[in-house]
Amino acid sequence: MQKEAEKFVESSVMEGMFSIRAILQAAEEGINDRKIEKILFDREKKKSKAKELSYLRAKGASLGFTVEFVDKSEIDAVTIGSSHGGIVALCSDRTIGGIDDMKIRENGFYVMLEGIEDPYNFGYCLRSLYAAGVDGILVGERNWFSAAGVVCRASAGASELFEIAAGDTAAMLDVFRARGYTVLAADKTDDAVPVYDTKITRPVLLVVGGEKRGITRSVLEKCDKVVCLDYGRRFGAALSAASAASILAFEIFRQNRGISEEQA
Repeated sequence: MQKEAEKFVESSVMEGMFSIRAILQAAEEGINDRKIEKILFDREKKKSKAKELSYLRAKGASLGFTVEFVDKSEIDAVTIGSSHGGIVALCSDRTIGGIDDMKIRENGFYVMLEGIEDPYNFGYCLRSLYAAGVDGILVGERNWFSAAGVVCRASAGASELFEIAAGDTAAMLDVFRARGYTVLAADKTDDAVPVYDTKITRPVLLVVGGEKRGITRSVLEKCDKVVCLDYGRRFGAALSAASAASILAFEIFRQNRGISEEQA
């Protein structure tokens, strides 16, 4: 198993069936171009995970990857966590396009993530945002998708199912504003309005920053409105980015839940 200091290096090793199923779903739906090159399968789990083995062999026959039986020690040598269940996928890299490659929905809900400190928090954000019905993710040129294995596991596969654009964050906001999107920032500025007192209608782009670095000034200046989260008591600490993103995204979902899939 990899040491803590090695966790955040570039990695396209996908651990466990949640991650692997997400990659296969993304390939079937044409969401991204990542490909599984090989599956490493703990030989001692052939019987206990016979259903998973049959599924992977069938997918491998159609998609061109192999299933290789190995000792647990070989899997531990290439993985970070211990929740892989004896099944990992060695994958190609995924191409992350720019804003011009993104198919922006006419009445959609997108989120930009800025300044998040580690890939686990980033992945937890993506898990909640996917569950809340967010259509796509915007990130800066420096982002955590290089640590794809960690992010995929932390997001329960959601990172592979999102359409993603990377680039100059302020410039990407200009594209969305030109398409008629309202851009909201989540921050604790003096002019911030409590999100529960704010009517939010689609199309909307929500910007969420990390609890330490926050949102850059160039991005904040381009936002139409700043919203914040009221606390139930006096508390000086910021919520984690994943917690804040979850609350905000589900509030936007709640306010727009009457919109049909066709309208979105």
